Amino acid sequence: MTHPASAKEDRPEVLLLPGGQASITAGVLWMLATTLLFVCQDSTSRILLASYPPTEVAFARYFVHILLVASFLAWRAPRLMVSRRPILQMLRSTLLLGTTLFGLLALKIMPFLDFSAVVWVAPVLVTALSVVILGEKVSWRGWLSVFIGLAGVWVIVAEGGIHISALMLFPLLAALCNALYQIATRVLHTSDAPLTTLFYTALVGAIFCAAFLPFVGVAPRPADLALMAFLGSLGVASHFCMIRAFAAAPANVVAPFGYTALLWATLFSVVIFAEIPGVRTMIGTGLIVAAGLSIFLGPRSRRST
Repeated sequence: MTHPASAKEDRPEVLLLPGGQASITAGVLWMLATTLLFVCQDSTSRILLASYPPTEVAFARYFVHILLVASFLAWRAPRLMVSRRPILQMLRSTLLLGTTLFGLLALKIMPFLDFSAVVWVAPVLVTALSVVILGEKVSWRGWLSVFIGLAGVWVIVAEGGIHISALMLFPLLAALCNALYQIATRVLHTSDAPLTTLFYTALVGAIFCAAFLPFVGVAPRPADLALMAFLGSLGVASHFCMIRAFAAAPANVVAPFGYTALLWATLFSVVIFAEIPGVRTMIGTGLIVAAGLSIFLGPRSRRST
């Protein structure tokens, strides 16, 4: 991997891999690493949520992220703290905050695999949103896949007699924020270096959540402090991998590989949280995965001209 500090200042894109099959393969591998790290991050968050409010868990995740990345950049490449598109960077950071807070609220009320499946409908939403935001054209097969994915979400959230309520919206809002966050990541790769984007990733979340700590914060135990530091480290690693994934290959190519997270989520759900997935959960998850694979295997989206 080319070190950011060695890249030309006016050419952040030189950090990216060359085009072609090698670039697509690299993007897929980065996304596979991203999915595992995200599931580890969600599992750690859920453990902490048993003792701490969502804003404190989110602050720990963002504070460690900012501390690690800012320290590294101040030491090696301070110039990378300056973005060429600061407004878009802050918007992206705000979208991540929405993903995190809505996700944490959903984790408190949903089984782990159900939560993971609904949140990972985001790759399907990326396909739909790419029409408006990235100017891509989506085939009828792509739109059918979007509706199948949303049907899978409905099957999951309707399990166990869950009624339509604001609580039911938390995982869906997390998925929507996540999809917009991924689109923003894709747009930024042509203007800022990956480490610049990584620096801004947690900025809004750290500031926002810090404001609530005096009112809702709980003094963490030493063991939980270590777990919070681990959570923040997972956040840095996972988002760096995602930035690299979307920098290496088109969004509609790498995004569906996010569904491999559901394999890890199933394992973690059984082993860590002792939650056995129900039939509706497996059916809904299958629909979401099928929708993503259909998008990937179908005709590639094209940019409108």
